[in-house]
Amino acid sequence: MMNRLLMTALALSGLALAATPLIAHHSFAAQYDRAKQATLTGPVVRVDWINPHARFFLEVKDAAGNVEKWAFEAGTPSGMIRNGFKPGLIKAGTEVTIKGIRARDASQKVGLLRELITPDGKVYGTFGSEQAK
Repeated sequence: MMNRLLMTALALSGLALAATPLIAHHSFAAQYDRAKQATLTGPVVRVDWINPHARFFLEVKDAAGNVEKWAFEAGTPSGMIRNGFKPGLIKAGTEVTIKGIRARDASQKVGLLRELITPDGKVYGTFGSEQAK
């Protein structure tokens, strides 16, 4: 009886550990709405080069001139580097244009980055996220 209980506990523990990575990652389609396209321009506040996805933070003026803080999720840092985007390329204060997809929840100022356009007109793409298409 004790062996059966121990085996059951170990099996359940193994299943719980195996499922953890599945819970940690999210579906782009669940968070972002492809019908809600956005093109925003503003200075970069910061860029986070962290896994699983890098993030770009902008300050964007709305129609009334109020500053809104936006966050855009990009690809993996390694994928971005493979596509020509290097750490340090965009410094805080640099004004960029981001084309992306807004979150399903319109109250959130977040999006999925599709293109980043630098002040010199260079365009950096989706950074390898085929799930976003």
